Amino acid sequence: MSDAGVYDPHEPTNRAVHRFNVGLDRAVLRPVSKGYDAVVPDGVQTMVGNASDNLGEPSNLVNRTLQGDLRGAGVALYRFVVNSTVGLGGIYDVAAEFGVTADETDFGETLHTWGGGEGAYVELPVLGPSTTRDATGRVVDAVLNPLSTVMNSDQKTLRTSLKVADRVGSRARYGDTLDSVLYESTDSYSQTQLLYLQNRRFELGIENEDSYIDPTEIDTEGF
Repeated sequence: MSDAGVYDPHEPTNRAVHRFNVGLDRAVLRPVSKGYDAVVPDGVQTMVGNASDNLGEPSNLVNRTLQGDLRGAGVALYRFVVNSTVGLGGIYDVAAEFGVTADETDFGETLHTWGGGEGAYVELPVLGPSTTRDATGRVVDAVLNPLSTVMNSDQKTLRTSLKVADRVGSRARYGDTLDSVLYESTDSYSQTQLLYLQNRRFELGIENEDSYIDPTEIDTEGF
């Protein structure tokens, strides 16, 4: 464990994966996101993001239940039912207009609630920064969503397509910030690691609010 509270025993491998991810971003994700943003209107991008998020609500429901957060589970159920019906399959976030906003979670947070430790920092191919706990959570979340058991192959393909399109849209929206982290910092690996760990810990309530780093306000020359 370093002075910054980072346990990174796999740093050489992580750095190699990070270089791969940066290369993939430079060659594929970054240019595709720019094209997507230029062609697809903002309103349509919002609809795609809404639909993708709505398909994640059943997973939120299961995880909130496992965390013992029945209110959060009720929020997820309400949002899924309302947005899937009145919101036309989730393309409109009607629940938010009714004052019930999204409260996303994942199995990594569930493991944290159960007392599971953060574990080592890892950078995953394509998926990016994570920890042992959160990487495990990703695997479980892939099969935990109840929709996985009722969707046919075409519906699962559509769900995957929405997720990919949403990620491309996110890359476009936060393009300047991500470019500063990946291409303008002295050590993009260290900066990516710092941002991920501190913001993730903030989300989980592990540290106080001062631990949160706004990626738009960081000094990219400091790493």
